[in-house]
Amino acid sequence: MREKGLHPKNKFNKGYNFDELIKDNPNLKEFIFNNDYGNLSIDFSNPVAVKELNKALLFSYSKISKWIFSDENLCPPIPGRLDYIHHLSDLLSLEKEIKILDIGTGATCIYPLLGVAEYNWKFVGSDIDLNSLDSAQDIIDDNDLDSNIKLRQQFNEQNILKGILKEDDFFSATMCNPPFYKSAEEAQGANRRKTKNLGNNAVRNFSGNNNELWYLGGEKAFLHNYLYESSLFKNKSKWFTSLVSKKENVVSLEKSSKKLGVIEFKVIPMNQGNKVTRIVCWRF
Repeated sequence: MREKGLHPKNKFNKGYNFDELIKDNPNLKEFIFNNDYGNLSIDFSNPVAVKELNKALLFSYSKISKWIFSDENLCPPIPGRLDYIHHLSDLLSLEKEIKILDIGTGATCIYPLLGVAEYNWKFVGSDIDLNSLDSAQDIIDDNDLDSNIKLRQQFNEQNILKGILKEDDFFSATMCNPPFYKSAEEAQGANRRKTKNLGNNAVRNFSGNNNELWYLGGEKAFLHNYLYESSLFKNKSKWFTSLVSKKENVVSLEKSSKKLGVIEFKVIPMNQGNKVTRIVCWRF
């Protein structure tokens, strides 16, 4: 299966070699079958199969051999997450020693894992959920990556950078995959729609705890809070970046950025299959 529109440096942009992936994760084998086109594939409505596939993709890196997290947490699609890392690499092409702040690193610690595996970057990952941080720390320990990845807890749900950034911090960039929904009810409604589209057994494929899925005011509120706080810590990072799922949020964010003294604002489009999203980047 070929992934469309991935970054040229993405190792999965020419599709999956299932024979090799089975070597990386033998548990994947039982989920592979020949589809109607005679190609090897998996049932993407089966959350267990999807998780084993993404484990195999991650284990194709020599630095990563264990990736254990609860089924209650979102299983990130590795190719798309990897694209964010490659686009950051392009943005930071002139930087020598790169250190990234990953806001909302989550139980899977996926961006730091990929950043270390691809580029040997240093990371600080933040999260408000202690269980997520415990899970991420276990993954870091399992793969002996403590020298590359450090974790910090956000204790105030109203804050994003406040309480995380320290006096002696300086990052090449911050990155973030913000919550999409305004409330638990909105997230559950989206879950029901996706379940209906994929089949009743797909509900866990859209799992995720509250802080992963929703934020009071939704993506727009989160992004504007993030933008405002970045203006308070403009000397702590060369670039501030975030994924943005809704195109209309980019317009309001750019308008507000001008009022806060942003000197450069850019949008990097990202495509994966039929899904279109973008990375918004700004600096002071």
